[in-house]
Amino acid sequence: MKNKFLIAALSVAFFTACNSGNKKSNESHDMSNDTTQTQPPVNDTEEKALATPPGVNAKVAASVKKIVDGYLSMKNALTKDNDKDAAAAGKEMVNAFTDFDKVSLTASQAEMYNDIEDDAREHAEHIGENTGNLKHQREHFDMLSKDVYELVKSFGGGQPLYKDYCPMYNDKKGAIWLSETKEIKNPYYGSQMLTCGSVKEEIK
Repeated sequence: MKNKFLIAALSVAFFTACNSGNKKSNESHDMSNDTTQTQPPVNDTEEKALATPPGVNAKVAASVKKIVDGYLSMKNALTKDNDKDAAAAGKEMVNAFTDFDKVSLTASQAEMYNDIEDDAREHAEHIGENTGNLKHQREHFDMLSKDVYELVKSFGGGQPLYKDYCPMYNDKKGAIWLSETKEIKNPYYGSQMLTCGSVKEEIK
């Protein structure tokens, strides 16, 4: 009986902490002017500017975009608790790393990219090989997200992205992820706590 009361108390505390963070985040969003629906469509020149940051070769930007696309597919699969699609996205990312146009990198860019690639590829491989094990996939997604964040900060992501933060994951140590939308959809908890988290940074 005591264990049941203890579990119930912990569950209430767990959800309260996350919902409190969401309330603050939502309040800040409500106070700002939401121009999502009033902004004009992005023209071709702006799209190229997003896809190719200053100093980054267009072929490199295209290679990074493929990695980011695979990552976002993985993130969206995990928000839906879909281990199979997450695994497929992991394999897609591995292929994107294999096809990466390293020839077009400058010496300093190559050094930076190589530091990120080995770890990121390994995490993507683990996710791709672990269909049926969402917990393990999410553990590697946590570390993969840090690598992809560094990649995007260095080379651009080909589109506006948002760095989101979940304060509850990994025994409340927290974890980041990247998203293509402002709406919070948590890949670490999926349907269990889909809206837990907040936007920490907008990356253009």
